[in-house]
Amino acid sequence: MLSFLDYGIILVYFLMLIGIGVISLKKISNETDFLVAGRRLGYGLYVPAMTAVVLGGASTFGSSTLGYQYGISGLWLVAMIGLGILGMGIFFSGKLSKLKIFSVSELLGNRFGKSSRYISGLIMTVYDIMVSVTAIVAIGVMFTALFGWSSVNSILVGGVIVVLYTMLGGMWAVTLTDVIQFWIMFIGIILILMPMGIFHAGGLAEISNRVNPEFLSLTNVGGKAIFAYFLLYFFGMMIGQDIWQRAFTAKNEKTLRRGTIYAGVLCIIYGIAGAVIGMVASVVLPGLSDPQQALPQLVLTVLPTGLVGVLLAAVSSAVMSTASGTIMASSTIIVNDFILSRSKKIRSDKDIIKLTRIVTLVVGGIAIFISLVLQDIIVALDVAYALLSGSIFIPVIAALFFKNVSAKVTLTSIIISAVVVIGDLIIEGVSSLNAIIFGLIAGALVMFIGSLVQTKQSTNQQYEENIETKELEQVVELER
Repeated sequence: MLSFLDYGIILVYFLMLIGIGVISLKKISNETDFLVAGRRLGYGLYVPAMTAVVLGGASTFGSSTLGYQYGISGLWLVAMIGLGILGMGIFFSGKLSKLKIFSVSELLGNRFGKSSRYISGLIMTVYDIMVSVTAIVAIGVMFTALFGWSSVNSILVGGVIVVLYTMLGGMWAVTLTDVIQFWIMFIGIILILMPMGIFHAGGLAEISNRVNPEFLSLTNVGGKAIFAYFLLYFFGMMIGQDIWQRAFTAKNEKTLRRGTIYAGVLCIIYGIAGAVIGMVASVVLPGLSDPQQALPQLVLTVLPTGLVGVLLAAVSSAVMSTASGTIMASSTIIVNDFILSRSKKIRSDKDIIKLTRIVTLVVGGIAIFISLVLQDIIVALDVAYALLSGSIFIPVIAALFFKNVSAKVTLTSIIISAVVVIGDLIIEGVSSLNAIIFGLIAGALVMFIGSLVQTKQSTNQQYEENIETKELEQVVELER
């Protein structure tokens, strides 16, 4: 049972989030401020903000749940997320720092035409909305446990808090709240809960003696599961709109590169901590009917009054940072890639900000509505991740690193790979890993074959033009 002090800490935290949204209004003077925080974040803001948007409820609950079931190997889910962020920092930062755009689909549109922009924008919007839905549902579950409310009221209140500060302050509000959420998450999970849990369990040596020996193996979760996390999260993290939009807030290439790499390392550390916490819970609280309760039940068992409130605020932070980032990402794509790109009307920065706020409110409302009625969010999320990684990753690589790929070839690649992904999900089921594999292979083959055909056609055309030029020169010479 929570004390009044714990309730007070949680209430103050939520009021602070809304207050940040109101304060952030003064920081916004143009579209760039609202969408990418003015592209001027240094390490102090960029690193925690990038880390927080990646580490959501799935990361926090997922790593501790897997740790409870499989031990230290439960780290792989979040570790793959961290490796994806590392990959983006190492391979994409130089290109991203030079792009003055707001979305992934805008890049594809600039390189390969409007059709590629609209199709990729649709896929990316669906993906981000479904990620925000999972976060809002998680917020609802927490509020139900904390306050005893119905699930409907919990989702409504939690969703409205996130939508409100995101709509008011845009990326500035999301950034500032994410920085606060980052510190609460890391202090709460790594510096408070993990050491106190280890102490309560009798120390690392005692834990090692009491757990199943397989819990100390890095592969206990299984090679298939590790490969699944790689497919789902490694590629998706490198091209996610919510991740790119946060990358665009960095003030220069150096900050983007190093800051993103630091964020990836912090994600891996967080995953290790989550797995350790789950393993500790398996010793302190053996036999839980629901392994997902490992983290909250450990909080209530080992922490004193006051610190319980801090830790529950930390868990709330993890979930809310994902919800706000993905709602902002969906709104940006809808405004930037579907409304402004098709409109001939010249709009001022003030009008664009107003439009984006309206769209953010609508997107947030849609996410809350879906959260209230959708029965199986995991199904929708698996489909969204499969489409994102299976059909968008190869075209993004082509846009960033290959200058000679044509718009026609890229559009064909997106369509065929999307059809392959959807077809496999229908045939093998939504949990099929082959959907992403086949989608990536299909996209790469279309790119490769299409580029070869295009090169051959260009060579033939050039050859014919050379023949015609020589014949013309011969005719001119004869006439002389």
